[in-house]
Amino acid sequence: MDRRTFITASGVSLGTLALGSVVTATEATDRFLVDRSSLRDEDRVELVHELAPVDLLVVRASEAELEGQGAEFAPDVRIDPDAYRPARRDSAAALAAGEDLTEYQWDKRDQGVPETHDVTRGEDTRVAIIDSGIAAGHPDLEGQVDLELSRSFADDDYGVGGPYGGTHGTHVAGIVGANDDGTGVVGSAPGTELVDLRVSGPGLESRDGGELPPTYWGDTYYGSVLAALVYAAEIGCDAANLSLGWTWRMRQEGWGKFWGQAHQRVGTYARRQGTLHTHASGNWGESLQFNRDETDSSETAGGITTSSTGPVGFDPDTGEYDEPPYVPSTYTTHGVGAIDLAAPGGRGGEYERDNVLNAVAVPSFGEDGEYLGADYGHAWLAGTSMAAPQVAGAVALVRSVDGRANANQVRTTLERTASVPDEYERKYYGRGYLDTQAAVEDAAGSGRS
Repeated sequence: MDRRTFITASGVSLGTLALGSVVTATEATDRFLVDRSSLRDEDRVELVHELAPVDLLVVRASEAELEGQGAEFAPDVRIDPDAYRPARRDSAAALAAGEDLTEYQWDKRDQGVPETHDVTRGEDTRVAIIDSGIAAGHPDLEGQVDLELSRSFADDDYGVGGPYGGTHGTHVAGIVGANDDGTGVVGSAPGTELVDLRVSGPGLESRDGGELPPTYWGDTYYGSVLAALVYAAEIGCDAANLSLGWTWRMRQEGWGKFWGQAHQRVGTYARRQGTLHTHASGNWGESLQFNRDETDSSETAGGITTSSTGPVGFDPDTGEYDEPPYVPSTYTTHGVGAIDLAAPGGRGGEYERDNVLNAVAVPSFGEDGEYLGADYGHAWLAGTSMAAPQVAGAVALVRSVDGRANANQVRTTLERTASVPDEYERKYYGRGYLDTQAAVEDAAGSGRS
């Protein structure tokens, strides 16, 4: 069989999933984000997360208790991802055969990643993956995850280093830092240290009337995400990737204003610590520019909000396309003033090779919720979830060659070297389409290292 036939027959594709950050959000009735300085007696509430550097707490309590203490607070927001078509579990053969799959990674080719690795592989950097969990035992991620620094912020006892929350986090982690051992795929920054900050629990109940198994992503809370971002900054991460996003009703009882202020605190703290957070813009294909009632969660936090692009008709044998990788994805959320950069996230169409190939791990659970292990493989996925970690990987590469650069300087380097294609509108790109190789070359010549 020729190479393409082998890839198909061995089941390397776990299925094409249009993934990203389309979610629904509901307010928790007994869980709140609280301004710590306004709470008179912490002993009367149950602490869930302590965000000490920004003087915030996530607590369980009654609204009456918090009001009685005169506290400033808002209900925590539960994030419940919509259903997605699940992955098949038939992909191990390609890894067992030792196949090099990098020719299928059009995203890394387009970004000049192989050439960039002659300069740096992201050594001496650290990237947090705030997501559904990283399968640290996946062959493409072995040795890449610092399990001692990793933490679970999910409401369960599964721990870290496994895909307990679904396939999503492993794929995102691989885009950033999959190892370069000659088999499987490679990440933008294989020399970086990954930290697993798991925020979502397992979706043990099947969605969509029982037809879809719980393999994508479980529920989480907005407060858990903010706690993970604060921790990422505390441990000195150069980047923290959040391939998730949601909206909330900004005017409801003034709670939206409280969340916005809390987000500002966290974002400011992260930047001062040198941590850039990279954020998916969302997959609902609409503009955020004039949407005043629903605002993407990244807008107030000062991160790099990333939209998605993808090719049409990618041919891995020739490296050619019918349409280039910088074409905006049809599903990508956009808007002038809302998007900072665009990056490869996959086309999202029927032709799977126009999507982003990377590692996945499909977890299994017993009837009692016991984790039974995972099947390792690869999948072509598409979404702004796949675009954001391209930027996180670029942050690691730039910081690796320009170690004295602060978060704002790294961001400036990425934006200065990006450009908006002449034939497309700025609303899809912000400052431009990510150019990883140009950013690294620019940083290497900065004279700060």
